[in-house]
This record gives sequence, C-alpha cells and structure tokens, in this order.
Amino acid sequence: MLLLLCCGGVTIAAIVSPPNSPDDKNAGAVSSPTAVNEPAPAAAGDTTTPPPEAPPTSAAATPSADNDAPVVETRTVTQTQKVGYKTKTINDPSLPKGTKKVTTRGVPGTRTLTYEVTYTDGVQTAKKLIRSEVTKAPVTQVVRVGTKQTRSCDPNYSGVCVPIASDVDCAGGSGDGPKYVDGPLRVIGRDIYDLDRDGDGIACDK
Repeated sequence: MLLLLCCGGVTIAAIVSPPNSPDDKNAGAVSSPTAVNEPAPAAAGDTTTPPPEAPPTSAAATPSADNDAPVVETRTVTQTQKVGYKTKTINDPSLPKGTKKVTTRGVPGTRTLTYEVTYTDGVQTAKKLIRSEVTKAPVTQVVRVGTKQTRSCDPNYSGVCVPIASDVDCAGGSGDGPKYVDGPLRVIGRDIYDLDRDGDGIACDK
C-alpha cells in the first residue's frame, strides 16, 4: 500500500502487484497442498520384482525333528532246540558175549531259549540271549552188552551142544576124542562124527 500527501489532503492509492509469473524466479513461495507419499517409480532397467508377502505358516505343516529319527522296537522271542540223550552201557553176563540189547530207549530233551531282539525300522539289528533252560529232560539210553562165554556148537546136532572139533566121541565110549559129548542127542543134519552108531537118529544113547 502507498500513501500520498497532496494539497492538505491524504490520498490513498493502492498498488496491487500482478500475479507472479511462472518465470519469475524472485516471486515469493506459494504454499502447496500437503504432499502424499507415493512409492518411487522403479529406475529404468530395474526388473527386480519385490517378493510377495509370505503367507502365515501353520505349526502342523512344519516337520518335526522326531519324524527323522529311526523307529526302534524291542521284542522278546523264544525258540526251542533238542537236547541229545546220553547212552549208558552195562555188561550183562546173562547175555552171550558180543550181544547188545537196548533195555531203555533214549529220548531227546527240549531246551527253551529266550532272546531279546531289537528291530530298527522293522529290520532286526540285534539279538541277545537272556535265558536258557531245559524244559524237558532227556532220557538216557541203556544198552546191555553180553559177556557170557559160549561154546560153538555143531549145527548138525540138537538137544546137546556138540563142540566143533577135529573129532568128537560119546563120553564113556571107546573113542579117543579129542572132544567128548554126553548124550543122548538128536541128529538133525549129517552125523559127521559118527555118533549115531545104530542109525536111529539118536546119538550117544548107550
């Protein structure tokens, strides 16, 4: 505003400045509306895409460390096996020498074995014997062996044992042996010693 004094009066004149030109670099600052922050445009040639926001992770979807651990299982297993029997030999003078007779037949016994077996992921990885016991005792076999001395008898005669020798005569007769036999006895084959003098099939009867 400009005041002018003239001829005893006061003249008021107003001088209004025209609007500032855009080219007027000295013009006063003009207030601008409040700026809104906007994302800066991507620089030329920048093709990087910002990663999408990750969805929330569920606790159930996260694998647990325990799922990777091997599954170990222990079982108790029993098995049976035969136990061999022993044989006992007894000399028997009532049996001919060289004869054998089984009087008690042997029977195998049974042993029960208990194991602790470890499986890892279904595959056997260890086996440990924890108990072994005889659940059925074996029966000892008894064999009798004859020790009785026997004479060899000529199969051509029966009723009395006629020894096998170079010659046999009836005892009490006139023969000179070297072996003798007491009769009577029956001739069932050939009378090789000529003991049946009368040919009736009975030898040494007189």
